[in-house]
Amino acid sequence: MSMLLDTLWSVARPVLFRMDAEDAHRTTLHQMARHTVLARAALSALSRSAPSRPVDLAGLKLDNPLGLAAGLDKDAEALPVWPALGFGFVEVGTVTPRPQLGNPRPRLFRLPKERALINRMGFNNAGVEAMRARMDALRNADRWPSVPVGANIGKNKDTPNAEAERDYEACARSLRDLIDYFTINVSSPNTPGLRELQAPDRLHSLLSTVLEAAHDRPVFLKLAPDLEPEAMQEAVEVAVAAGCSGIIATNTTISRPGKTGRSGENGGLSGAPLWPLARSRIHVALAAADRRVPVIGVGGVDSAARAQELLDAGCTAVQLYSALIFHGPGLPGTILSGLSRPKLAHRVP
Repeated sequence: MSMLLDTLWSVARPVLFRMDAEDAHRTTLHQMARHTVLARAALSALSRSAPSRPVDLAGLKLDNPLGLAAGLDKDAEALPVWPALGFGFVEVGTVTPRPQLGNPRPRLFRLPKERALINRMGFNNAGVEAMRARMDALRNADRWPSVPVGANIGKNKDTPNAEAERDYEACARSLRDLIDYFTINVSSPNTPGLRELQAPDRLHSLLSTVLEAAHDRPVFLKLAPDLEPEAMQEAVEVAVAAGCSGIIATNTTISRPGKTGRSGENGGLSGAPLWPLARSRIHVALAAADRRVPVIGVGGVDSAARAQELLDAGCTAVQLYSALIFHGPGLPGTILSGLSRPKLAHRVP
C-alpha cells in the first residue's frame, strides 16, 4: 500500500506545493472526499495495509495506535478514506457550535526545509450541525469508518470565556450519539484568550460540564506544549480529578524552536521542529498521569522511530498531521510497518 501511495504522492506533491498551502489542502481534501484516484488507490489497497497492532484506548478498541490528529479534516469531509491509509482512529474538527470563517488569509504556511507548518486558521469550520448532517449521511449510506472517530470541540471566537462552557456543551450534546470520543481543545493559540481556559479553576468547571453532556463517551483533554511543566502537571491533575478519560499532548506551539523559517508569522508551529518540545511535555504529562489515564502523544511524529519512542515511554497511542503534508499518504503504513510489536500495548490498569 505504502509504495503505491508513495508513487502517487511523488506525482501530486510538486503540483500541490506550487499552490497556496490552504488551497492545496482544500483541493486534496475535496478530491479525497469524492473518492478520486488517490482515495480509490488507498481503498483498493486496504487488504494489503500494514499489519494490525491492537491496543485499548480508554475502552476504545483500536486496530493500531496511530491516529489522525485534529485539524486536517475539520468538517469530517473525508472520513471513509482515513482508515484506508492505515489510521487506527480519526479525530475531526475543531468544530464549534456556529459556523465561522476563521482568521483572514493567508493563514497557513509551509516550511518545506524544516518539514513544518505555521497556521493561524482560527477554528474555521461549517459548525456542529453541518458536521452532524454529514455524519448522519455517511452512516445512512453505510460509509461510516470502521475505526473509532473522535470530535475535537471548541468555542466560537465571539463567545466570551465566561460563557465558553455552553459552546463545548452544545457540541458534545449534538454529536454524542454519532462519535466515539471527544477532545476538548483549550490549547489552540489561534483563538484569542482560549488558552486561558487551561487555568485550573476554569478547566475543572469546563470539564465537568462536557463530561456530563458527553454521557458515556470518553473525553480527552488536549494541552499546549507552551505550558510550563508545573502548569501541565496541574492541568493533568485537574483532568484526572474531573473524570477525563485521557490526555492528548501536545497542540501547536507559539514558540519557534530551532532555525525556523517564517519566524515572523503568527500562529501555531507544528511538524518536525516541534518534536523536542512536544516530547519533553509528553513526558511531563505521562509522569503526571501516572498511568491513571492514557496519554496520546502528538507533535513532530514523522517516523516509526519517533512513534515507537513515545509508545515505549508509555503513550497508549500517537497522532500525526503535519508529517502527512511532507511525506505523503503512504506515511501511516510505513510507520506501522516499522513499529515493534511487543511494546505497543500500554494499558491503563
